[in-house]
Formats: sequence, structure tokens, C-alpha cells
Amino acid sequence: MSLVVHESSLESPIFQMMPLGFVVTERNEKVGESDFPALSVGRGGVTPQLEGVAKTRSEVDRKLVRAGDLVINSRSDRRGASGLARQDGSVSTVYSVMTPKAEVMVAEYGHHLLRSIAFQEEFFRWGTGIVDDLWSTNFTRMSRIRIPLPPKPVQQAIATHLDEAESMIGKLDELAEMLRARRSATWSTVHAMEFERVRLQWFMREVDERAGNQYQDLPLLSVSIHRGVQRREESSSGQQAGADLSKYKIARAGDVVLNRMRAFQGGLGRAPVDGLVSPDYAVLRPEEGLTAAWAEYVMRSPEFVETMAQWVRGIGAAQQGNVRTPRLNVRDLFGLSIPLPSPGEMSQATDDLDEATGRIDAMLARVADLKALLVERSSAYIVDVVAGRKAAV
Repeated sequence: MSLVVHESSLESPIFQMMPLGFVVTERNEKVGESDFPALSVGRGGVTPQLEGVAKTRSEVDRKLVRAGDLVINSRSDRRGASGLARQDGSVSTVYSVMTPKAEVMVAEYGHHLLRSIAFQEEFFRWGTGIVDDLWSTNFTRMSRIRIPLPPKPVQQAIATHLDEAESMIGKLDELAEMLRARRSATWSTVHAMEFERVRLQWFMREVDERAGNQYQDLPLLSVSIHRGVQRREESSSGQQAGADLSKYKIARAGDVVLNRMRAFQGGLGRAPVDGLVSPDYAVLRPEEGLTAAWAEYVMRSPEFVETMAQWVRGIGAAQQGNVRTPRLNVRDLFGLSIPLPSPGEMSQATDDLDEATGRIDAMLARVADLKALLVERSSAYIVDVVAGRKAAV
């Protein structure tokens, strides 16, 4: 294979630079899902498959991963979805799997290198595709990226330093998870208030307004399981919009936007501003008698999310996380019931929920800011060391 020399954003004036393909060997062994445990690859690295992850490929269409391999999502828009495998397993064929050559690369150094912002930017630059949200970087193209290769003791020192930072980030993630659980418990109180229950179909309707040529300047919105609906630039998902926005749906401020493929995980929320959402999302507008705020609290509560999961249509079981092409039909959603207080009771209960949720969200924001600072400093550290601006200690 011919490896084209390319000046990486990680270019080092003091350490040897080599194409990635010289220091790793691609692993492209196909296995059945039942042969090895499924692994998830995300911003948290390579982990046992998370609950609720939908599988979209057949069981035989998997790649083998051995402990010590490096794995990265070939979808260039999924920035940061990579890491070092600590156990044997299998992943979707969308991932590139590679084994570091022990004589030249410390596996833990490769783990942090692939997850650095500098490498992510280079990885995206080497991608190809028709539109941004179908952008990918296969192993052949990735193997041409030049990376800094310090002596192995320096690689180990870099990895040890960044392992400590990663441990701190992990503790922040645990704290955030505890806060989110506390927030969900707060939302669950809507079901303990013993209000009259009514079907959604009487107080909510689906709207399907498209951007066309007139509204393509509206901000793009994304739907997060943990954050609800937010502006795309504020999202950490790394998702890219398609080139043609004319078919995107318009969500007005106060509309409830539902990611039908992530309904069984709580992928919905209230639009904070007028904006554009994926054509596959459902845009729901509360009618008189139901406020957007109350609808969001009820529909994001664990009890309602669990009920939605029972109505997901697809092959497999949503509760076990093995639905292929899962969807929640809006007609089924509207058949579900919610607690509906009187206007005065709804206003008071919403104010109480706003106050409690606001306090938790403020703590989550502080945790997120601290995590972002650690991630930024960690990424800067590896660049500073290979550039000779800082010693690896």
C-alpha cells in the first residue's frame, strides 16, 4: 500500500513523524455477535455495550476486537468516538480496528493520541463523502495521517499523565450521572400528584412544516437524551447537518421535538427557539390546556419513557437494546395518557419543578464546564509535548 506523506496538525519538530499505517496493523476479522460480547465505542472510549444501544446490522456482520486493540468510528462526524479496548469483543463494521505494533507504539499512548482534538480534526480532514453527515474516513485513508512517535518511555509518560486526567474526567461523569438520576426522580413526582389522566391525542397535535427555501437560515436544533432540545452548536454529539436543509422540519419555540429512534431512551424535549430539526423527528405542538413545560416534564419522566419503550416498533426488544431500525409511531404515542392538572395546579407544579430542575441543571453545567476544561488541557498537553513546548513528566 502506498502511504502518502502528509503534514499532520500534530507535526513534531523534535520527534519522529510516521504515517499511522506504519505503526498499527488493521484487524478485519468478521465474527458473529454471539461469539464475542458487543462493545460500545464513544467519547467514553471502548466499553461493554451500553443498555439501549440499537443494533442495525445482522449478527454475523461484526468485527472482532482483541484486548489491546485501538478502535475508532470511521464516521468522521462522530468525533472522539475511539479508544483502547480493555477486553475482547465485537463492534459494528462501521469501526476501524487496529493493533499497535508493540515495538514502536505504547497502546495507551495511541489511545490518547486518537482521542486528542488535533487528531480528530486531522481525521475529519481526511474523510470523504457526499454530505457532512455521511462523511467517513476509512482505514486506508486514516493510515496516511502522520503522527508523532516519541521514544517509548516518553510515550508512556504522556499516557500516564493523561490516564490521571481521564480518571478525573471519569469521576466527573459519575457525578453527572448521579445528578441526572436526581433530576429524573424529580420529574417522576408528576405521577405521584394524583391528577386526572388524559390521552395525549386530545391535547397535542403533530405538525409538519418544512424549511423550503424560506426558512433555511433558522438555527439547527438537536435532541439529546440528557439535555433535551438545544442548538446544534451547543450539542456535544458531533453530528453534522446535511447539505440540503429544505426538507428539514421547523420546530417553533415551545414545540416538543421527539427523536423517534431514541424515544425509548428519552430522546425528546421542548424547543427553546424556532429552529430546524431532522426530517425523521416528530414535531408535536401542545394545544390549549397543556403547557409545553408540563408536557416536557411528563414526557421526559422515567415512567413515561418506559411506557414509550413498550410501543417502539422494530425487530427486537427495546428494553434489551437490540431493536433494529426502532421507531415510535406518533399515533401510538398519542394513545398514551398523561397526568393533567387544572391550569392553576399546573402552573404551581411547573414552578416547583422549574426551581428544582434549575438547581440540578446549574450543578450539571458546572460539572460540564470542569470536564471541558480538563479535556481541553489534556488535548493541549499532548500537542505541547510533541511540539517541544513541554516536557513529559
